[in-house]
Amino acid sequence: MASLSPFAGKTLDQSQLTDIPALIAAYYDRKPDVSIPTQRVSFGTSGHRGSSFHTSFNEGHILAICEAICRHRKAEGIDGPLFVGMDTHALSGPAQRSAIEVFAAHGLDVRVDENDGFTPTPVISHAILTYNKGRTTGLADGVVITPSHNPPSDGGFKYNPTNGGPADTAITKAIQDMANGFLADGLKDVKRLPYEEARKAACIKGYDYITPYVADLDSVIDMKAIRDAGVKIGIDPLGGAAVHYWKPIIERYGLNATVVNETVDPQFAFMTADWDGQIRMDCSSPYAMKSLIGMADQFDVAFANDTDADRHGIVAKPDGLLNPNHYLAVAISYLFRNRPDWSPELGVGKTLVSSGLIDRVAKDLGRKLVEVPVGLKWFVPGLMDGSLGFGGEESAGATFLRRDGTVWTTDKDGLILGLLAAEITAKTGKNPSVQYRELSARLGTPFYARIDAPANAEQKAKLSKLSPEQFPLETLAGDKIISKLTRAPGNDAPIGGLKVVTENGWFAARPSGTEDVYKIYAESFKSEEHLHAIQTEAQAAISKVFAS
Repeated sequence: MASLSPFAGKTLDQSQLTDIPALIAAYYDRKPDVSIPTQRVSFGTSGHRGSSFHTSFNEGHILAICEAICRHRKAEGIDGPLFVGMDTHALSGPAQRSAIEVFAAHGLDVRVDENDGFTPTPVISHAILTYNKGRTTGLADGVVITPSHNPPSDGGFKYNPTNGGPADTAITKAIQDMANGFLADGLKDVKRLPYEEARKAACIKGYDYITPYVADLDSVIDMKAIRDAGVKIGIDPLGGAAVHYWKPIIERYGLNATVVNETVDPQFAFMTADWDGQIRMDCSSPYAMKSLIGMADQFDVAFANDTDADRHGIVAKPDGLLNPNHYLAVAISYLFRNRPDWSPELGVGKTLVSSGLIDRVAKDLGRKLVEVPVGLKWFVPGLMDGSLGFGGEESAGATFLRRDGTVWTTDKDGLILGLLAAEITAKTGKNPSVQYRELSARLGTPFYARIDAPANAEQKAKLSKLSPEQFPLETLAGDKIISKLTRAPGNDAPIGGLKVVTENGWFAARPSGTEDVYKIYAESFKSEEHLHAIQTEAQAAISKVFAS
């Protein structure tokens, strides 16, 4: 693993912060060259991301992507509103301007925040689903302009189709390939209007995103219970898109809550640096979350969201920042016992690199476990048809159904996961940290970690196509191997790697899509030492596969 930066957990001085004017100038000045792989449009699990400094997120990319989205909508017969959200990253504003220029030229019915403000990812998902409910024609879709928790120099752009969730790989590949074709052709087939003309076009409409989302929260969270219990709540938006949502939530529901930081700063100078000395709005990192962790004694429970508010970080005594896996297990255990209108047939959704404690919780609840590859998009069908009550992943992202068992969002919603921590505290008298300790004492204490190991392109390709038969081990860290998986048991989709499971632990190995590394996720229900043994044996075995 890489070594810890001396700046981890500290605020940076001005000389270490992003030069925002230069970043924005590079957005307009630099022209991507599609013959260079790193400068092409590339949709990963969460859309296209990059930095204008690296010519990987520039005006050309956004114009091309938006033209491709317009053509995709036309081909699919999508002619309802296009809901547009964006976060507080410096490149999000310029990217929204570029998007409006193209969308207005095509006459799309676009809805942007009425105050030119910020709109979180889950709010866009909620808006799409709310609009489309009961409709079979004139359906809405949306885009969110965000690189999630990534550093201040990054930008991101993602598309959510009519199901409100992250677009599947067939859609993103079509958009990506079309966009790269436009770039290669000098953008000559891209329709656009000058921004001032586009912004005044009748099809570009201001929209109140805040009121309907806030008013609907009581359908998914027991807000009355939180208010009546007087739970003392601390909230840190980390300078992100949820910053203007919390005051209306607090006022509408009469919560005993304090927003500890309302600063919006494109340099994110108020943040403490992550493990590598970079600023990231990663609410699952103890280094990025140092400020809120230091306030734990002031609140019954506290929480933060990343920049587009699709992730959550829960802070509660005695543990401080909860490991995301630990909180997911607590949330699932609580929800399925405290939602009387949920069907007894509802399953529990998890990604295959999330904690095995979730498997044990599902078994304890008598609920079906649905284990899928990495990415929240895999939960969308189950959330839509009501077969899944909860879908979550180890990177602190999750969503769940309304209290009546109908769909809330099909994208991750960090706001409701934070409010759920307050509901758990209100209804049980025990915060999620205490709940986790009781749960793990009963079902087993997990020791979980993710490490990165070197791998070149050829090795990563070999790992992604590995078959169980190519992995010869019969035991792992002293335990008999129960299963070797290259397809997810929940939906039989390829996982792009390998997962090996024993009674007391497991590991999963997947190639990185952006770096010359592969990721090893591992967990033990015995000890830290046993976890290290799993990691060591896994890495040695994968190295043999690479050498074969």
